[in-house]
Amino acid sequence: MQATKRWITAIVGTATLCMALGVQAQSGQTLKIGVIGPFTGPSSDFGILMLQGVQLAVEEINAVGGYMGRPYELVIKDDQGNPDVGLKGSQELVATGVVATIGFCNTGVAQKSLEVFQTAKLPLIIPCATGSPLTAKYPAPESYIFRTSARDAIQAPYVVEDIIKRGWTKVAIFADTTGYGDAGLKDVEAALAAKNLKAVHVARFALGVKDLRDDLQAARDAGADVVFSYTVGSENAVIANGRKDLKWKVPQVGAWPLSFPFFINGAKEAAEGAMMAQTFIAEPSNERRASFLTAYKRKFNKPMAVPMAAAQAYDTTYLLAFSLFGIRDGNVAGPKLKAALENMSRVYYGVVATYEHPFSLNDKDAISQNMLVMGKVSNGVVTFARPEDAKRNAVVKRKN
Repeated sequence: MQATKRWITAIVGTATLCMALGVQAQSGQTLKIGVIGPFTGPSSDFGILMLQGVQLAVEEINAVGGYMGRPYELVIKDDQGNPDVGLKGSQELVATGVVATIGFCNTGVAQKSLEVFQTAKLPLIIPCATGSPLTAKYPAPESYIFRTSARDAIQAPYVVEDIIKRGWTKVAIFADTTGYGDAGLKDVEAALAAKNLKAVHVARFALGVKDLRDDLQAARDAGADVVFSYTVGSENAVIANGRKDLKWKVPQVGAWPLSFPFFINGAKEAAEGAMMAQTFIAEPSNERRASFLTAYKRKFNKPMAVPMAAAQAYDTTYLLAFSLFGIRDGNVAGPKLKAALENMSRVYYGVVATYEHPFSLNDKDAISQNMLVMGKVSNGVVTFARPEDAKRNAVVKRKN
């Protein structure tokens, strides 16, 4: 615990910074930060982990002074994974007077609310949702939409590159009909086209589908040697269980939802061997990660069900704090905070990555493809799919 405190004080140093700036602390006043995500409903397995990552970071930051003596106060809205509920929650956050919002796990939910934050000129930092269009909706210099998760435009080619190296080139794509599935399908098809390949079968399905064996049989008949799935919930397990029922022993790969409990617990042995893109695997490979894992266990006293969601949200909260440190007069109006995020002068040594200028006027995505590793389900948990990733995990990568 003492090591954790020393690490937090070293990377934050809030009280020391305030004294050095000679700014009088505004005791008793809080700084409101919005948090929005699916804390109930079918996406709650990673929404709750996102929230817990934020809560852990805020507890630590407040313990060493908050922002200029002002503790962070979280204003939490549950979007239930529903775009309309998310829109209402976003509007309420803006009306509440938050200075910034951390949130969204579902691409389709986020898409409906982006305009709320853009119009209000309040930064939104997305720690989980990965749909490529989210940070592309507005011209980058004008955009108030930032992201600390790996967008699908880098996840898809990363996974495609890996499966080609393994000799799997006859790809069947299974994508749901949400905004996430729509964007993911386009990204996978583009990644395949860049390698002069085309999917041998494409299946689309609505959330909640219980049986995809007909589509799986069609993919099998088309000669597919790998299934690339793009959906966020139990549908990934439906695909895996369908393959098992058909006794079709081909690998299942995809983006990070294949690391979620809905897939691993829902598919059980059928999930074994599935591979996915990851930014963080819960192993204490260095002091930062060890401190984070220890602090999480101490605070929540339960296994970290979706480590990426917690780690990315945790880092996001610290990036917001570091940006606030760049505002020396206490004026945290949206345009000033946007500029501070785009011009971070301090390096944040995070859990997922080392963040040196993670954002800029022309780039609102903090994660680059070189930060990814391939994860693999083994004995019901996610570990490294490649020995070389495990070896280099001690070195936390920087954006390129």
